Amino acid sequence: MMNRIIKYITAILVIFQVGMSHSAAQTRSYTGNVLVKAVRMEQVGNLLHVDIDFIFDDLKVKSAHGMDLIPQLVTPERTYNLPKVSFKGRDEYLSHERKLALIGYNPQVDTDKAYVIEKVSKKKNGTLNYRYTLPYESWMAYAALDMQYDECGCGDTELMRVEGLLDPTPPVEEYIVTPYLVYIQPPREEIKRREIHAECFLDFEVNQTVIRPYYMNNPQELAKIRNMINDIKDDPNITINRLDITGFASPEGTLAGNQRLSEGRSKALANYLATQYDFPRNIYHISFGGENWAGLVKAVEAGHMEYRNQILDIIEYTPSSAERKDKLKKLAGGVPYRHMLRTIYPSLRVAICKVDYNVKNFDVEEAKVVILTRPQDLSLNEMFLVANTYQYGSQEFVDVFETAVRLFPKDEIANLNAAISALTRNDMVLAERYLNRITPENYPAEYNNAMGVLALLQGNYERAETYLQTAAANGLEVAKQNLEELARKKANAIEIEKRNK
Repeated sequence: MMNRIIKYITAILVIFQVGMSHSAAQTRSYTGNVLVKAVRMEQVGNLLHVDIDFIFDDLKVKSAHGMDLIPQLVTPERTYNLPKVSFKGRDEYLSHERKLALIGYNPQVDTDKAYVIEKVSKKKNGTLNYRYTLPYESWMAYAALDMQYDECGCGDTELMRVEGLLDPTPPVEEYIVTPYLVYIQPPREEIKRREIHAECFLDFEVNQTVIRPYYMNNPQELAKIRNMINDIKDDPNITINRLDITGFASPEGTLAGNQRLSEGRSKALANYLATQYDFPRNIYHISFGGENWAGLVKAVEAGHMEYRNQILDIIEYTPSSAERKDKLKKLAGGVPYRHMLRTIYPSLRVAICKVDYNVKNFDVEEAKVVILTRPQDLSLNEMFLVANTYQYGSQEFVDVFETAVRLFPKDEIANLNAAISALTRNDMVLAERYLNRITPENYPAEYNNAMGVLALLQGNYERAETYLQTAAANGLEVAKQNLEELARKKANAIEIEKRNK
C-alpha cells in the first residue's frame, strides 16, 4: 500500500514539473514588441543578399533572460540558419561577457555565431537593419525566408514559433522567342515549261561526222542521251516540244572547219536519235556552239600542267582566235600545246542535247502523289499547296519547302520560304544561306521580317529591331508581333544579366 502511494505522489510531481516547465516556456522573456520586415532576398552574381529590418516598439528583455531571432533559408529538404539577432537582459548579458572573457569568441568558427548581440535592459525603440550576404548555391533558388523566434530564451526548438517572411524567388528563366513568319504563295504557272540536258563526248574517226554507236566510248555516251529522253517520253503528263543539239569544237584548225565538223556531228547525233524515237523531224534543232575556249580554260585551271599560267594569260588577253591559237602553238616550242591536243582537246568536242517539254498542271491530290515520285514536274505554286495540306511545322511540311528550293535554287520565293521554314526549326545557318540569295527590294516586308527574326534568334537585338521596323513600315502585321517578342527578350536578357552580375 505504501509503495502505491509513493508511486502516485511521484507521478503527481512529474506531471507538475512538466506542467511548470511548459508554462515557463510559454512565458515571454520580454515586454514590448519586435516587428520583423523582410526587405529582400536576391541573388546577385555569386552571392545571395538577405536584408531584414527589425523594428522595435518599447522592447525590454527581462534581466535573467534572452531572446533570439533566427533567420532561416528553408526548402522541403533542408533548413539553413543565418546568423541570429540576440537580445539579452542585464544579467544574461553580463553572463555572456564573462563567457567571452573566459573562453574567447571567434565569429569565423563559432557555430552559434550571431549577427548582433545587444543588451536590452531598458526600453528600446528604433530599427535594426540586418544586411547579410552569403555564397549562392543552386538550392537557394527554391528556398523560402523564415524567421524562428526563441521568445523564452530557453533554446528549445520545439517550443519556438516560426513565421514565414518571403516565399521562394524562382530563378529567372530564359525567354524563348516565338517567331512570327509569313510564307509567300508563288504565282501559278499557266504553262509549266521545263528543260533538261545532257552532255555527251562522242568519238569520231578523224575528220568524220558519222556516228559509230559501238566505237570507243560511244556506247556509254549515247546511253546518257537515251536515258534522259526515256525518263520523260512515256510520261502521260509530259509533252516534248523540241530537242536542241548544240555542238562544240576543240579550238584547233580553222573556225570554218570546226563549224563544219561540229554541225555535221550534231546532225549525226540527231539522225541517230531519229532511229531510236518516233519524234517528228521538225522538233530537232541543230546549232554550232563555237570553239570551246571556255572548256579549255576550265580544264587548264583544274590541272597542274607546266606553263599553266602562261596558257591562261594567252587565252584571256589575246582577243583574236587565230592569233591565240598561233601563240599557244609557239609557247615553249609547242610542248604544252601538243600535251593539250592529246589530253584536253578531245574532251572539248562535246555535244549538248537539251529537251524542252511541258508538264500538265496538277490538282492538290495529284500533286501529293507526284511530289513523291517526280517532284521536278511540280510548280512552286503546286508545292506550296501541297505543303499546306500538312500540319504547320511538321516534317512533311518542312520537306516540301526543302524540295522546292533544291529544284528551284535560283528562285527567290523558293529561297525565302525555305529560309522561313529553317527559322521555324531554329536552323539559323541554313536560314542565313537562303536569305543571302534574295534581293531585299523584291520582298521588302517578308525579307526584312525574316532577317529580323534571324537577328533576334542570334541575339543581335539592335539589328533585329532595324529589320523588323522596316518590315512593319512595309505593312506586315506580324512584324509588330515580332517587335513585341524582341521587347520581351531584351527585358529578359537585362534581368538575367542583372541577376548574374
